[in-house]
Order: sequence, then structure tokens, then C-alpha cells
Amino acid sequence: MLFSDTYQTITQISEGIFRDKGSKFIAYAYPIKSETEVKELTAKLRAEHSKARHFCWALRLTPDRNVHKFNDDGEPSGTAGRPILNALLSADVTNILVVVVRYFGGTLLGVTGLINAYKTATVEALNAAEIVTKTVNDVYELEFDYLLMNDVMRVIKEEQLNILNQNFDTYCKLTFEVRKANLNIVMGKLDKIEGLKTVYLGTV
Repeated sequence: MLFSDTYQTITQISEGIFRDKGSKFIAYAYPIKSETEVKELTAKLRAEHSKARHFCWALRLTPDRNVHKFNDDGEPSGTAGRPILNALLSADVTNILVVVVRYFGGTLLGVTGLINAYKTATVEALNAAEIVTKTVNDVYELEFDYLLMNDVMRVIKEEQLNILNQNFDTYCKLTFEVRKANLNIVMGKLDKIEGLKTVYLGTV
């Protein structure tokens, strides 16, 4: 598969709910940047829903959608985290965590019932979310002498690059992001400016 330089994600928290035989499944979808956020978000939900029995979750991370994890939190293996993740895979979203809070209603739902409940609650949360398409961008820092300012700014303007940070003194620093698909063109232009130092800072 060719690397796509766009990905879909959500920008705000959304909720979905599914009920079956007295059990209630509340799904919360969160936009996240790293796995470290999971602990805090699930702890917050546990505090809010102290009577709930299970807090099952799945996440997908990175623009290439390669990182994914899930947790059944005491439900039978494969009946909670995996169906949540499958709903995320179907929607093709990333940088997202979905936690489904389950209140037990006294009647066992069985494997099929659980899979359906966790999946449906997740789908409801995703349906309620605003899914946006973002581009995969590389971030670079430029270091240059003040005399090169016009040359550098001309490229920035021509390529409509997004400036993240700038510090113009005798010696100048400028941080910008460029869409991956346009990287070669931009770098080709910057390489022609003599005395310009380019530092790669990462991908966002």
C-alpha cells in the first residue's frame, strides 16, 4: 500500500450508548496523541461511574494507523476490546481512544451479545463524532543568517507553508510544517539557498 499522507480522526469527545437486557454500555471516544493518556482518562471514568463493572477500551495511534491496543477489563477474552477496535478499523480513524463503560443488568449476554454490545456502543459514539481528515506533516527548523531572510520567506510564501515558530535576530530560526506529499518540492527549493541549515524535528 502506498503511504497515504492523510488520516481521519476526531477533534472532540463524543458519546454513544447501547442497552441490552438491563445492561448499559456507554462508549466515550477521545482524540488522543499518545498511549500515556489512557490511564488518566480511564481513571476519570472509573471515578464518574463508580458503580459500573467494566471499563473496556481500544485505541489506534499514528497517522499510518499501525499502533493499536485493546483491553477487555475482565470481560471474556475477545468480547470487548477487540470489537471496539474492529469498529475503529471499520471507520478508518486513528489518534483515538474509545472506552466503553458497562453497567451489568443482571442477565448474562453471552459471547455474541457482548461482542454486539461493545461494537454497537462504539459505532454510536463514532456516529456522534465529527470525523475530520488531516494531512501528515513533517516539521522542520531552519537556521539562517538575516541576509537570507527574503529568500527563505519567498519559499515559505510560494509553498504556503505553515510557520509554527519564528525568531528573527542577527541569526534567524524558523520552524514550519510541510505536508509530506509536498516535501520534495519544498526541500528542492530550500536546498538552493546557500548557507541555510535545515533540521528535521519529526512528523505530526
